[in-house]
Amino acid sequence: MKFIVVGCGRVGAELAHRVSQRGHQVVVIDQSEDSFQNLPTDFKGRFVEGQATSKDVLRRAGISDADGLAAVTSSDTINAVVAHIAREEYGVQSVVVRNFNSRWRSMHEAFGLQVVSSSSWGAQRIEEFLYQQETRTVFSAGNGEVELYEFLVSPDLEGSSLVDVMPEKDCVVAALSRAGRAVIPLPEMQLMEGDAVLVSATLDGSEALRQRIRSISQGGTEKGNNK
Repeated sequence: MKFIVVGCGRVGAELAHRVSQRGHQVVVIDQSEDSFQNLPTDFKGRFVEGQATSKDVLRRAGISDADGLAAVTSSDTINAVVAHIAREEYGVQSVVVRNFNSRWRSMHEAFGLQVVSSSSWGAQRIEEFLYQQETRTVFSAGNGEVELYEFLVSPDLEGSSLVDVMPEKDCVVAALSRAGRAVIPLPEMQLMEGDAVLVSATLDGSEALRQRIRSISQGGTEKGNNK
């Protein structure tokens, strides 16, 4: 497959190298020739110097038959414009943009673009690690607005039902694994020590879940009496 990476900073260089290592054809665009020095010496792709908003530069990079384009410069405006051109004028199927400044994230979303906001996602992940004990994150959707969390049922939770443990909003059960077998459980299902429960939740929902687990473990909520 053929991919174009716009921006050869640390993120762009790392991305281009990773995609190239998987055997794909990669072309990197950057307006500064010095930026290509960020690429590892074993990078096997091509690079094109010039403004990525220039259609001539994009054509030299082979956008007419590209399977995907990632716009990862430090300029949110350039990323949005290049991504829009790639999708609307050249019909590139897979287009992803990097959101550098979280204040401009809405601009990418207004274009209907697939956005990776490293600042927003990174800040949320750090926030979670600061006080995350009872649950662990196993998957992040979008830019972390909704994530999959897993928690193991401790002896203190055994005998509780899922309805005892689960918050009333922003958190739903995706699956429960017991003795190597996964099911989609009913809310009334009683938990056993060692069960692995997978939930889909917002950040607020995951915090409410952790508070509920702590409350039950400390005897603050009677089992079978969730209100």
